[in-house]
Amino acid sequence: MHEKILILDFGSQYTQLIARRVRELNIYSEIVPYNKIPVLDESIKAVILSGSPFSVTDKKALQVDLDKIIGKKPVLGICYGAQYIAQKLGGNVQRSEKREYGKAKLESVQQDPFLDGIQKGSQVWMSHGDTIFEIPKGFKVLAGTESIPIAAFKAADKTYAAPVYCIQFHPEVTHSIDGKKLLKNFLVDIAGCSPSWTPASFVGQTITELKEKLGDDKVIMGLSGGVDSTVGAELLHKAIGKNLTCIFVDNGLLRKDEFQEVLDSYKVMGLNVIGVDARQRFWTELKGESDPEKKRKIIGRVFIEVFEAEANKLKDIKWLGQGTIYPDVIESVSVHGPSVTIKSHHNVGGLPDILNLKIIEPLRSLFKDEVRKVGKELGIPDNINGRHPFPGPGLAIRILGDITPEKVALLQEADAIFINNLKKHQLYNEVWQAGVILLPVQSVGVMGDERTYEQAVALRAVNSMDGMTAEWSKLPYEFLATVSSEIINNVRGINRVVYDISTKPPATIEWE
Repeated sequence: MHEKILILDFGSQYTQLIARRVRELNIYSEIVPYNKIPVLDESIKAVILSGSPFSVTDKKALQVDLDKIIGKKPVLGICYGAQYIAQKLGGNVQRSEKREYGKAKLESVQQDPFLDGIQKGSQVWMSHGDTIFEIPKGFKVLAGTESIPIAAFKAADKTYAAPVYCIQFHPEVTHSIDGKKLLKNFLVDIAGCSPSWTPASFVGQTITELKEKLGDDKVIMGLSGGVDSTVGAELLHKAIGKNLTCIFVDNGLLRKDEFQEVLDSYKVMGLNVIGVDARQRFWTELKGESDPEKKRKIIGRVFIEVFEAEANKLKDIKWLGQGTIYPDVIESVSVHGPSVTIKSHHNVGGLPDILNLKIIEPLRSLFKDEVRKVGKELGIPDNINGRHPFPGPGLAIRILGDITPEKVALLQEADAIFINNLKKHQLYNEVWQAGVILLPVQSVGVMGDERTYEQAVALRAVNSMDGMTAEWSKLPYEFLATVSSEIINNVRGINRVVYDISTKPPATIEWE
């Protein structure tokens, strides 16, 4: 077992960010709900308690049994985690008269391995409504800020069998300038972790585990042309070779020429892929439907039907491969429970039951950016490994309103112009996700001596790490002008182009 850091999730918006920062140090981390602490075996090197939207003074404050972790493994409490430790071990924590939120600077920084290399004046990020006024007996203050005297503290040496450190700020956010160094000090110097979790080590270990688990069993997997399913399939291919059969369905909602281009790439990679042209079937089933959720459900249902028909042609299949990644896993065991509305196109959970198959998920421990790093390690072509995320329902949720083959063709042409220009002007890799949305409005235009009454489209380009939040991309005006002109001049039926400058939140990346 490789060593790992256990992160107890108390519902903070930053919990995933803690895990990401730990992994950026090449140390593996796992998030578990605060009330589901596993046995602390030898693989767990330290435990981190996350922040929380709750107050430790609330009657409904989230409670954890500290006896299970304090003294057993090195512990780091962050914000709520620090306040909870302080209160439960005899300190004094109270609601602040005002919420402490924003940038602050460390003062009275004491010498300690935890703060090695961190100077007085180092900027940190505060986000809490409780304040620690008194630390427990046997603890020592390490640093404060101009507004709070206790910003960092620790259990004095030999108070417990393992070190305990607590901070009232968030080292995981970029606003805490030395936050990553602080985490490294705790994880490497204090907890004794070795930064050995790399894409290469993940590939080697995963392939070995897949070989042991699958043996000579046969696996079937649906591919989308995206990064997750492709990397997952390649790992399986490395482990079991021709015992993996992949199915790539053209649902008539892919980008222009994408079906054949992706199939060609898969063949170059040596994957055993069956391509299925089901465009007409999807278009027929979607005819006249404008409701976004109903469109998703239709696409999900038809995909399952097509996939099932192909799978039934194969013999002795025992496993269904899926490209599930870590954010999906975290969401399913969230402190607040799974999302109220699960996007239907992700909910293909019926397939294993219909086909009577077991599930294998090679990527379930990886974040999106880590999947790309593993893809690079595996040598997956850049045209797939560097591909922007693309929604499961494809262009169906970028065509607002009902779906017709004519609308799909119109959007494919406009989208191809946008994406090709991003690549041509070396902007594609500067953007996390981009696409064109076909709007259900027509507007007046003038072309030559004629007035037109045609469709409008919106260009959408965002920058993000994993899609949880996103900023609109600041593309050059000259570039946008070029794309607008090329779409209007070359795509008959479109006479207006707009650019979406909404952030997520409050907007979403996709329009439906």
